[in-house]
Order: sequence, then structure tokens, then C-alpha cells
Amino acid sequence: MDTNPPKLKTAITANERLQKLKEAFETKYGKSPLFYACAPGRVNLIGEHIDYCGYSVLPMAIEQNILAAVSVNNSGTIQLANTNPQYNVFTVSCSEDIAIDRDNPKWHYYFLCGVKGIQEKFGLAPLSGMSCVVDGTIPPSSGLSSSSALVCCAGLVTMEANQKSLSKVALAEICAKCERYIGTEGGGMDQSISFLAEKGTAKLIEFQPLRATDVKLPDGAVFVISNCCVEMNKAASSHFNIRVVECRIATKMLAQARGLDSSRLLKLAQVQTELKASLEEMLALVDEVLHPEPYSREEICKALSITSEHFSTELLSSNTQHVTHFKLYQRAMHVYGEAARVLRFKSVCDSEPAESVQLLGDLMNQSHASCRDLYQCSCPELDQLVDICLKSGAVGSRLTGAGWGGCAVSMVPSKKVESFLQAVREAYYLSDPRRAAMEKQSLFVTKPGGGAAIFLEE
Repeated sequence: MDTNPPKLKTAITANERLQKLKEAFETKYGKSPLFYACAPGRVNLIGEHIDYCGYSVLPMAIEQNILAAVSVNNSGTIQLANTNPQYNVFTVSCSEDIAIDRDNPKWHYYFLCGVKGIQEKFGLAPLSGMSCVVDGTIPPSSGLSSSSALVCCAGLVTMEANQKSLSKVALAEICAKCERYIGTEGGGMDQSISFLAEKGTAKLIEFQPLRATDVKLPDGAVFVISNCCVEMNKAASSHFNIRVVECRIATKMLAQARGLDSSRLLKLAQVQTELKASLEEMLALVDEVLHPEPYSREEICKALSITSEHFSTELLSSNTQHVTHFKLYQRAMHVYGEAARVLRFKSVCDSEPAESVQLLGDLMNQSHASCRDLYQCSCPELDQLVDICLKSGAVGSRLTGAGWGGCAVSMVPSKKVESFLQAVREAYYLSDPRRAAMEKQSLFVTKPGGGAAIFLEE
């Protein structure tokens, strides 16, 4: 655990973006902002789809973020506007219960998740009135956590506007929980790195209890993000929650097979803890207990001795009620294998062997293969992009974020960066007019950025 994390509140440093946001705020509301808040996006270097299974992940914050200008008002309302005209203005009463429409995941509902999380934490009734203008530089639906950054920024804004105080860890835990109001059953990685990130270092994020440890990335290589330009909104589709459900069912099937009380276990990591087994032993157990063919509802109910009604209400989420078959073997094999790769990645970073760049690249490539083949959360465009990145000089490349679209992250030797960018630009972006138009914000080198913060006028 880091002993001296950066402060949550800091004096403002003027820059062009902040000045433009201030002007937009003054034009909209006729007064200056009282304070600003920002929360970064993130790129997950390794450890995909395992945070909600209880396992550690290894992300870093990126320099792109959500930035909000805020003032407190006496109108009894929260007024939201966005510098991007495609996002409509929205106003909600401070005295009414905040309603979040899961079936219609618009931008302001993510903001309201953060508001509602802080409101419930402190029992705020009514909330302070707020006027906000939001500006984002994270490409939406790209797997770089723009939605979670918006939730985190909103939580921070609401805490400050209502003159409350929380630690970064507490904020991360609240924001992870309250994002579920929009229907996404995530595991907390996105919110944790958004608050706990520090400039210049990646982080190993561990859960229960939540803690973050510095991971020094090797010299001689950089990470490049490339967007495949296929958008995937986690809350608007059921792909993500289906995987959460499959892991939950696999947990209970493995627990049952080893005589554990499956009714109280929900995460694959809990089975490993109960059995005091290694990850290698868990992979062997999956191979022994589960079959590769999809499981029907009937087979699962029979194995767990539960009714169909219990299955629907206790194991499925609201947007997975339609699913009839579940790939338990593949999902569990990915999770235990990926959890082991995270630990190996951290070990290589810590020990700094001469061949560390190649070793980390190999782990990233194994991760992508597992995401593609076992977890089936890739898409043809992402696979094509990863293949192009490897042919263009990356030592490792993999999807990052939920998948089914979004971004790849590639580890590229520093001396090859310029030729890598040019090769990927020509092979993936310039070959397609729609991608070519998006290329400038879709292909970039990234460095570990800092965490969420409140900026106060001096």
C-alpha cells in the first residue's frame, strides 16, 4: 500500500482546456464556477473480466479524463450540461428520489449514479443544488472507462458541493457500488484506479480490502492505445452481465462439487480461498468438474438442487433473464488463467529481468487469446487490430476493457514507436474512411496518469 498518496484537493493550475470550460460555464449559468473536479479514464494492462470474480487487476490511469466545472446554487435542482452538443442538458430536483433509467443509459444517468451514491452514503435530504458543465476527453464506449470516470467525477462533485469528506478508498468503493444503478455488475477496477492512480506508475489493485500497490513498468517500452472504432455500451447490452452470471454459476458448481456451501459463495476467488488451492489447482479442478459443452438451465438447477424460480431470481440479473445456455467451463478457465497472468506480470515488473519487455508482451498475447477464445469478449475488428499491432512491431497486444469493441493496448519498444504508429495508421485506419476520420483520437501513446482530484480557486 502506498503511504503518501496524492491529496484529493489541490490548487488549480490554469490551462487552455480549463479556461474554455470556465467560459462555457459562465456562458451557460452567468457566473463563475466554485470548483472543478476531474476523474481519469484507464487502460487495463492485464487482468480482464476478473475483478468481479474477486481477483487482482493491473491497470493504469490515462491522461484523458472527465472534467467538471461546478457551482452550488439555491434552486433546489441539479443542472447538468455538457460541452459536447450531442449530450443534452438535464435538470433534476434535489428533493425528489433520483430515478435512473437502466433501459435508456444516457450520459446524465451515469452522473446521477455518482450523485445517488454520495446521497445514500450520507443520507442527504435534500441535496445541495448544483450547476455543472462536464467536458470529457475519453473516447466514449471505447473500453477506456469513460462511463466509470463520469460516475467517479459526479461522486466527487456531490461530496464537495455538500461539504462532506471521504477517503479515496471510500469514494472508489461507493462509486463501484453505485454504478450498478445503471445495471452494470462490474467489480470495481475502473473506479479504484480512477481514484487511486498516481502519475508515473501502474497499480496492482486488490479487493477485499481494496488496496493499490505501485507497479513500475519497464524502461525501454511504451504502451500504445488503438481504438478499433466499434462502440460497446456495457449498460445497453447484456454481453457483460451474461459473463458475470456465468462466473457466478461456475462458482456454485465448483463449490458444490467439492462439498462447500455453495449458497454463500458468489465469486470464483472465494472457491479458491475456501479450498486453500493454487490457481494451477483451480484450473485442474475446472477441467475435472465442468464440461466444455454449454450448460442448460435444467442441468444447472439439477446439479445445484434449486428450482427454476430460484435460478432466475438469485443467479440471473434483470437483463440476462432470456439466456438459456451458459459456458461455465470456458469462463472459469479464463478467470483462473488470467488471475495467474496478472501475478506473473507483476512479478516480472518487480524483478526486472533483462528480457522483461518480451516476457510481459508474451503475457499480454496469452491474455488476448484467452479473452478471444475462452471468454469470447473480442470481436473481428479487435482481433484484426491486435494482429496488425503485432505485425507492426508490438511485442504484446490485447483488448482492454469489457471488449466486444473498444480498444487494444500494445507494448511497443521505445525505439519502434514512430514506425509502429505509422504502420498501424496505414494498415487499420487509412484503409477505411470512417476509421480515418476518427484516427487522431483513436491511436495514441499513453503514460500512467494521476487520479481523481478537486481543484479549488486559490
